[in-house]
Amino acid sequence: MNGIERIVLWSPPCRVQAQRFVKMAKRGNIRVLLTYMLAFGVFCAEAVAQGGDAVELSREQQREIFLSARAAFNAEDITQYKSLLALLDDYPLRAYLEYADISARLTSLASAGSPTKEVDEFLLQNSDSYLGQRLERVWVRQLALNERWLDVQRYHNPRNTNTELSCYALHARLIAGDTTALDEVEVLWNVSRSQVNNCDPVFEAWIADGRLTPQITWQRFSKTVRAGRNSLARYVSTLMPEPDKTYAQLFLDVDRNPHLLQTPSQFSAQSPRISEIVLYGLRQLAVSDANLALRLTQSYQEQFDFSENALDALLRYCVQRLLLEGEVAQAKTFLLQSPGLISESLVAMIVRNALRELDWPSVQAWIDRLPAEQRDTERWQYWKSRALSMAGDIDSLEQAHNLLRIAANSRSYFGFLAANQLGAEYEFDHQPVLASEEQILELSQLPAIERAYELYMIEDESAARNEWNYASARMTVSQVMASGRLAQRWGWHRNSIQAMIRVQYWNDIELRFPLAYAEDFGSSAREFALPQHLLHAVARQESALMHDVRSSAGAMGLMQLMPATGREMAAGAGLGLSTQDLLDPSLNIRLGGRYLAQLLQDFEGNRILATAAYNAGPNRVRQWLRRSQDAPLPYDVWVETIPYGETRNYVESVLTYTVIYGHRTGVKLPLFTQAELDSAL
Repeated sequence: MNGIERIVLWSPPCRVQAQRFVKMAKRGNIRVLLTYMLAFGVFCAEAVAQGGDAVELSREQQREIFLSARAAFNAEDITQYKSLLALLDDYPLRAYLEYADISARLTSLASAGSPTKEVDEFLLQNSDSYLGQRLERVWVRQLALNERWLDVQRYHNPRNTNTELSCYALHARLIAGDTTALDEVEVLWNVSRSQVNNCDPVFEAWIADGRLTPQITWQRFSKTVRAGRNSLARYVSTLMPEPDKTYAQLFLDVDRNPHLLQTPSQFSAQSPRISEIVLYGLRQLAVSDANLALRLTQSYQEQFDFSENALDALLRYCVQRLLLEGEVAQAKTFLLQSPGLISESLVAMIVRNALRELDWPSVQAWIDRLPAEQRDTERWQYWKSRALSMAGDIDSLEQAHNLLRIAANSRSYFGFLAANQLGAEYEFDHQPVLASEEQILELSQLPAIERAYELYMIEDESAARNEWNYASARMTVSQVMASGRLAQRWGWHRNSIQAMIRVQYWNDIELRFPLAYAEDFGSSAREFALPQHLLHAVARQESALMHDVRSSAGAMGLMQLMPATGREMAAGAGLGLSTQDLLDPSLNIRLGGRYLAQLLQDFEGNRILATAAYNAGPNRVRQWLRRSQDAPLPYDVWVETIPYGETRNYVESVLTYTVIYGHRTGVKLPLFTQAELDSAL
């Protein structure tokens, strides 16, 4: 208490605050008190030093006051909250406090007859902001729940809405007698999913007005079947006229059992509905029996006038399913008879099958069937050069060499592979973003960017991303590029990476491959005897160096660890672990490093296999190895023939990023180690 007594002796500008300190201490609000004192300790000391005159708070002090105000608000100490709020007139995050205050009272503010002055003022002052748009949406919903339909019309903004709010706004217009609202209902009703219940009154009015036509009903029915929502489809079918109900039942029957198409008499009617059912059913049939689907397609093609695009799409899908079923010879024969159906995805499947068999003439022949634009990418240049080099004659070797020289000019997995074959240096082609200091300064002064920075500094990164994304959506291309440089200065590496992706600028490798968390990666690499650049590359591929990211599958943090894997690695290190702990960058890197080291040990130091296992799981990698154990494949062929496209791209990216991270730190690293080059997998 001595510290508080000393504060009481301070000059007049501080006495009121000091008295509040004493009251807070007596009430036991120690946590709020400490934060409050930290902010005002500096403020009052400066005031005393200047003879009691008012002083301008620094941005750091404003942050502390903001945090104190937020803590006071959360503790329901409204007196303290308002006192602190009064000191933040020019602080970028003041609106966040006001938003929290208004949001907590929206229910009462929206009650019938309540004035809307507070909301109006907030929306006016924050009209062009993330929070302003957010409150606008929440406010419209609250007004609708309180049946203030005139105000719903007044506040609803068609440029800032969602399905629920759009339905509320249409309902408000209908109540006011505006039947033109019905013109806007179809786009909300005719979707492949169930809409929110709040739309029901509008939908009922629309249907009662005769706006639901058989064609619209069929369209929605078809969409829902294709989306796998058959319960909704059955409901939609109840709204159909009788003839369409029969067709709808046939559609559902074929969806459940596409083999019904083997009985052509059920599909003899010359109707657009039947034609659509047959096309859909043939595609479904191809999933289980591509041969049968192809035969029936040729039969039904004579009966129905399928559109060329629809027919080609179906035939390509049948060929794809043939290839997946291992019917490669038949797929190749069919494509040779119908060369117009050849696509890169189908050729890639055929080439990978030929690579598994080390059938180099087929590799070359099918690559040559690609359109020039696709054939001239690094991937196919590399594989054609490999095929030519296996031919052994002088002309083929010269062609192979020329293709490798072209491919080696790119900073990519296949560019580096080509350079390896030539014994040449890797091409990095670093071209920094051109952003002037004036551009960066101007960008940093945008209100949304100022708010993003302050939120980032108080470690509220989720809210900071909202502000940043709001600002980015309104930027020019040059501003987005400058934003990458600005984010780099903040140390917010995820945004540097995202900025380059957004404008598809790939040549600033400093922004695309930041040296974030270098100490943590270095520490983990030393602890587990790992290649640090590999560890960094895995994190870059997994999370774009976002420490708080969560995948749809549940993987968390920089190294995208599943909670079960994280707990297993933590137990091995003698650590306890909560799920939330996985969002701590240092711990996540350490546990991810431990897991990667374990995989490298399991796969005898082979990074190809370890990184594949990091993505797809070690059991799948062992399964893939068993597939080729009787006829082992060269390292590059094994990577190209990984069955999962995601894992194939993952391995290629991680190994490429490892080389780039080495380059970034002045270390020359090979794409593959000598042991990996010599391996047969």
